[in-house]
Amino acid sequence: MALGLDRGEKAAQDAQQAFLQQLKRTFASLPREIPLLLFVQRGKEDVFVDACRQVVRAFRGLTDKITLKEYNLDHELAAKHNVDSSPTLLIDPDHYNIRWLGAPMGEEGRSFLEAMLLVGNGKADLGEQSLKVLDHLDGPRLVKIFVSPTCPYCPQQVVNGLKAAIQKPELVSLEIIDIQCRPDLADQYGAQSVPQAYANDVLIGQGAQQEEVFLSSLVKLAPQTIFIPESTEKVVHTDVVIVGGGPAGLTAGIYTERSGLRTAVIERDALGGQVALTPIVENYPGFTQVGGKTLVDIMVSHALQYVQIFQGEEVLDVKPGDPIEVTTTRRKFFTRTLLLATGANHRHLGVPGEQQFSGRGVSYCATCDGPLFKGRKVIMVGGGNSAVTEALYLKHMGVDVTLVHRRDRLRAQDVLANQLPAAGISIMYDTEIKAIEGREKVQRVRLINSKSGKSSDLAVDGVFIAIGYEPAVALARKIGVELNEEGYIKHDAFHRTNIPGIYSAGDVEGGYKQIVTATGQGAAAAMTIFEDLINPYWKMAEAS
Repeated sequence: MALGLDRGEKAAQDAQQAFLQQLKRTFASLPREIPLLLFVQRGKEDVFVDACRQVVRAFRGLTDKITLKEYNLDHELAAKHNVDSSPTLLIDPDHYNIRWLGAPMGEEGRSFLEAMLLVGNGKADLGEQSLKVLDHLDGPRLVKIFVSPTCPYCPQQVVNGLKAAIQKPELVSLEIIDIQCRPDLADQYGAQSVPQAYANDVLIGQGAQQEEVFLSSLVKLAPQTIFIPESTEKVVHTDVVIVGGGPAGLTAGIYTERSGLRTAVIERDALGGQVALTPIVENYPGFTQVGGKTLVDIMVSHALQYVQIFQGEEVLDVKPGDPIEVTTTRRKFFTRTLLLATGANHRHLGVPGEQQFSGRGVSYCATCDGPLFKGRKVIMVGGGNSAVTEALYLKHMGVDVTLVHRRDRLRAQDVLANQLPAAGISIMYDTEIKAIEGREKVQRVRLINSKSGKSSDLAVDGVFIAIGYEPAVALARKIGVELNEEGYIKHDAFHRTNIPGIYSAGDVEGGYKQIVTATGQGAAAAMTIFEDLINPYWKMAEAS
């Protein structure tokens, strides 16, 4: 076992070195310098100042294209650029209006890398449709994007803002705001769930958005939920279309491509599904413990070696037939088979105040939003593995957390549940949330004991909800795929649905909600698709 771990570590080190060498070559090919100005309050330096210097120093070790000059907040340049907080990092201020309030740590290191490459190229690298949308911009936009170093969705939204600021520097200014460094601004804007994007102090995006949707929101100064191309996109002909970029979909894509089938994976949101939001994954084969986002990065990197992934596209319509026609927000696919790996979404409590305070104290992602609640009191609603894992994660971050469960015992595995007392996490059994209340943000919850019937109020700053998932079957229902009595996709032992050529895999099928189960189902569905395309069972049935 030790030898296996050593080999794994060496492989990881080799991969890291290869990645760094590739970065060096990429930076060397950039046509422009990347000047950075860092403003700090000397004498009052903190972890964010140190982290900012370390991140920039690490990147400067890769290239001499990046230059850094540091100034005190009382310097005349601070007044010239309207800088009044420490640390503030300006990126190529002679050409762009881009600033970082805080430090590009954690997940935001990816955002910073994108910023360096985009500025070094001097090009926004926007798609054709995005350029058409941005051409309609009719006035200045000051964009504020609130982020957290632990949020896997934030870099996607930051890159959207960067591209807009680089494409239209005369109209678009961008501030990337770390909620840990600037909790005052997060409170001011009610940004208690990240990423959140504002333009001219108007909320234009909550959560990561696809590029065209973000730019449409920016132009219209109102949050948009869908983007429909103005003209027909390219048509893609393929053997397999997989809807969903979670573990099941990514695994299926690897297996179908390796079987010689042309495959496209379509994912509306961030790749990895719920795994990307899981703080720690335990006992996935090969890993005793691994961060959810780290595991997703490994899966995606592997899948990209084989399959083409279309991220940020939503499937609008599917017309079964031969071939099957799949219409997304960007293009059309004509495919011989379709695999639905759409997963499951967070289940909501459905109580008064839940929707009203979503992003203002109500959260479904401890990984994304937990840092803002350090030193504050929250409740975690749920009794399964996810709820217990996220409660422990919050506690270890310095959050005062209480677990609230409607039953008299937890459903979580004992190995997890037994960690709660040791961590000092109290549990309120037989308790349900009846309402979430507050003014601008969450201030209290109304509780009821299901056995005694006694109601009470509890003052809290946040409500984290982990009560399971609802299968994402809207698309399946729309195209006539049968569902079982629990609302999941009905399928046979080979992952075939009632419609010839359409298959399912992963959490959308119900059953065990385990990553390893989803990957196994994805592989099995892929092998069924390969065999069926050789000998289509529906044609055999017609012939008989």
